[in-house]
Amino acid sequence: MNNDNRHVIRAANLVKKFGNLRAVDDVSFTLSPGECLGLLGPNGAGKTSTIRMVYGFSPISSGRLEVFGLDIKTRWRRIRAKIGVCQQDNNLDPDLTVLQNLEVFARYFDLRRKEARDRSLQLLKFIALESRKDDKVTSLSGGMVRRLVLARALINNPELIILDEPTTGLDPQARHQLWERLELLQANGISILLTTHYMDEASRLCDRLILMDHGKILVEGKPAELIHSHAGDYVVEIEDPDDEVREFVNGHGFLNDVLDRRIILYGVEGDGLFDLIGERLCKDRCIKRLATLEDVFLRLTGRELRE
Repeated sequence: MNNDNRHVIRAANLVKKFGNLRAVDDVSFTLSPGECLGLLGPNGAGKTSTIRMVYGFSPISSGRLEVFGLDIKTRWRRIRAKIGVCQQDNNLDPDLTVLQNLEVFARYFDLRRKEARDRSLQLLKFIALESRKDDKVTSLSGGMVRRLVLARALINNPELIILDEPTTGLDPQARHQLWERLELLQANGISILLTTHYMDEASRLCDRLILMDHGKILVEGKPAELIHSHAGDYVVEIEDPDDEVREFVNGHGFLNDVLDRRIILYGVEGDGLFDLIGERLCKDRCIKRLATLEDVFLRLTGRELRE
């Protein structure tokens, strides 16, 4: 694989093994400058294992991985100096104030004391926490903590930000606040690689998505394209379907999923599905809605619970 400055990340036939388990199994993808790429998949799909290889935390087992055109195996120190990482866990120092957490972290990147303070104050303003700069991090809400972790990931002016489930556990207001900051970063040309379990988050933030399962890539594409290709334009859900409904489903070629107490039909505009099934079959048990990324996720990865 040749160096390609058109790509921030270029992975080819990437493999990560833990003993006999191939957590990442022959994965290839690219990330372009200024793009937001999302990795989706159930627990254990290989998302976190993939991004940990990208920021040099976990060595690759085989394959090729370049970040900024540099080989992660030999140039990981230089690569890590140009990226910011927002991990799942909150690993802020509880004994330090909000401002001190940023200032201390800045020293790892050899920022001078004044530069570290100036940069920290700028970032606290960016995440709307300047009024809490002297508070201990233990006094912050969950949403504030996640914004502070994001600010820390930006302390070195990275060209690439890696976010592992950045809004897990946050309430809707906190999630939207964080989304707005991420959109501002992308508008300023920063590339983003993220994992998430929130399909609305992926649809809003990501230019392109990769859906993984069992360490492999299932599909890749823009959110709207994936929805249209794998779930159509709209969905008809029928609760407690009777024999007449089941005969209709069996007698027509509409894409469908049959569950224990529900049948889901996937339609495209102009196919006449809703008119065909009509009030006679649906009555008050029928819901029509737009197809979503969650429909794609469930259709391709299944509906069973994962450990």
